[in-house]
Amino acid sequence: MKRIIIPFLALTFMMSCTEKTIQYPPTKKGDVKDTYFGTEVQDPYRWLEDDNSTETADWVKTENQLTFGYLSKLPFRDKIKNRLTELWDYPKYGAPFKEAGKYFFYKNNGLQNQSVLYTTTDLSTAPSVLLDPNTLTEDGTAALTGIEISNDGKYLVYQVAKSGSDWNDVYVKDIVTGALLPDHLTWVKFSGLSWRDNGFYYSAYDKPEAGSELSKANEFQKVYFHQLGTEQSADQLIVSDAKNAKRMFGASLTEDKRFLLISKSIGTHGNALDIKDLSKKNSSFVSLLDSYENEFNPVENIGDDLYVLTNYKAPKYRLVKINTNQPQEANWVDVIPEKKEVMEFVRMIGGKFVVNYMTDAHSKVEVYSTDGVLDHEVQLPGIGTVSAFSGKKEDTVAFFSYTSFNTPGEIYKYDFTTKQATLHFRPEVKFNPDDFEVKQEFYASKDGTKVPMFIVYKKGLELNGQNPTLLYAYGGFNISLTPVFSPARIAFIENGGVFAMPNLRGGGEYGEEWHLSGTKLQKQNVFDDFIAAAQYLISQKYTSSEKLAIQGGSNGGLLIGAVTNQRPDLFKVALPAVGVMDMLRFHKFTIGWAWAGDYGTSEDNAEMFNYLYAYSPYHNIKKGTAYPAILATTADHDDRVVPAHTFKYMARMQEYNAGKLPVLIRIDTKAGHGAGKPTAKVIEEYTDLWSFVFYHLGMKI
Repeated sequence: MKRIIIPFLALTFMMSCTEKTIQYPPTKKGDVKDTYFGTEVQDPYRWLEDDNSTETADWVKTENQLTFGYLSKLPFRDKIKNRLTELWDYPKYGAPFKEAGKYFFYKNNGLQNQSVLYTTTDLSTAPSVLLDPNTLTEDGTAALTGIEISNDGKYLVYQVAKSGSDWNDVYVKDIVTGALLPDHLTWVKFSGLSWRDNGFYYSAYDKPEAGSELSKANEFQKVYFHQLGTEQSADQLIVSDAKNAKRMFGASLTEDKRFLLISKSIGTHGNALDIKDLSKKNSSFVSLLDSYENEFNPVENIGDDLYVLTNYKAPKYRLVKINTNQPQEANWVDVIPEKKEVMEFVRMIGGKFVVNYMTDAHSKVEVYSTDGVLDHEVQLPGIGTVSAFSGKKEDTVAFFSYTSFNTPGEIYKYDFTTKQATLHFRPEVKFNPDDFEVKQEFYASKDGTKVPMFIVYKKGLELNGQNPTLLYAYGGFNISLTPVFSPARIAFIENGGVFAMPNLRGGGEYGEEWHLSGTKLQKQNVFDDFIAAAQYLISQKYTSSEKLAIQGGSNGGLLIGAVTNQRPDLFKVALPAVGVMDMLRFHKFTIGWAWAGDYGTSEDNAEMFNYLYAYSPYHNIKKGTAYPAILATTADHDDRVVPAHTFKYMARMQEYNAGKLPVLIRIDTKAGHGAGKPTAKVIEEYTDLWSFVFYHLGMKI
């Protein structure tokens, strides 16, 4: 009897969802208008930008009731959640790193909300817990976001972010006794920690006005030095700029603690670099090129010489040696010149330079002498991503992590004397990695540009044009999408899905030229690359428009919003997450002004305004159009891309959509932009996302 009733109930729900238009809660419209260079723009949902108002809270509550009510009735929810929980439940290790004669590493037993920091003097013995962020709150919403170990190994300095916010609190713990010291710093944001002598450098903002913490523009960042055992109010101001509100500062030190390095930036990409020799009493800062157009990333020093990774006059980066006594550009020496591959990061370990190159969006690691002579290539397990290559100048052993689409994070131990990498840790997972095929194909975009795309599916896939497919991309801010493991994607692929990830322009996969070709007045290239990826998958019989879901977060959420507006006929399901949806006002909130380097702003000039206005997701929803099924996600503590972006976008989408497919918004609580989200919340979110996708793509489980 059950075998008859269950399909009947599922069919009944299916008919009710596809044949009846959802009645969305009415959303109040205001009479707000702005004028840009003579063009009047209506913004009727401006009131949703007020994250402290009762009206906004009521709207959020009503929308969530509708969304969660819909999602709760979808078939397969329990099976999806159970399988996601199984796939997530495996031990995860971070690469060990050594400080003051002790090893430190992160580990998650499987389903812990946050990874735990461990320490040991010998990796062959049982480690001890140094800090467990899961004990900081009952729901796991406090995340450990950064640490620093004192020179003598006695103290741990650590940053904690709560409920997904970018704001951090800083604490100090005695490693030997486990005691928490009274030192407590607040309003720290976008900051590293750098220990020297009896304290540490950090970056912070002035305390914001009450009620504006999650929305007001972040301005006038400063660098301070905190001396252990003192109040934050007594911290020494190291760097500030009272004339330039939108200038950011980050402090770091060379391994020998001799040079203080101040990175100055006015956006998300490009920085100037100031150097101070702390070994010289009353020394002053020396500036390299006072330009913010290029990257200057210090690697390490040998005596007076500082080695810097830069894309200045080298779009794919080079390693230069700068004598700090003669820092003028004319005296710079190319140690490792620019190559055809992108030089992604450089570490000085074992008296050598370990260079991670990116070739067609995957890792290649080479080792060079300090004179820039190639010594050897590190043999990697396959086409994947290397990260966290850890070690000191004089160490002969280092560790690195390796991952790919079907390979969870593995840790390798690398011996510089034998030039061999040996497996240190491989997790046991509840699926067979050999069941999956990983390919990379190239397709032509609208203007003929060749774009690479990774495609992952279960072996034996039939190219019949009917495979449910998830197309995921980002395309911005010089960020590269390389092969990484995701339990959620495995759950999709093992049920007959195809996962596709193109490397769109705007990213960093081919250097600065690739990045710039997807920014400002060339941003449409990013959308064209994505649309061309969808068309390629269809033409090659991987899928069809009726079987294609698209996904992206943050700048990728903007991407999904824009292409959904431009080609609503091409996709069946759209999943924009924490997206930048109002391209005319993004720069007015929190750190949004820093994105102008990629986007430009509506206030720059008429040409820039018109360009942004033409693709802004919120402003380009067309009344009377049938849109794909949309499940947009955001969170109440997202102070990176404020939730008002998604609120306004979905209010208008619900007003204008003429199709019968649902367009819903899921608003998480005690969560932010994504970093540090507890495992339990991630599983809950993907249960909702996959239930929505599986249902609308006609998938079975």
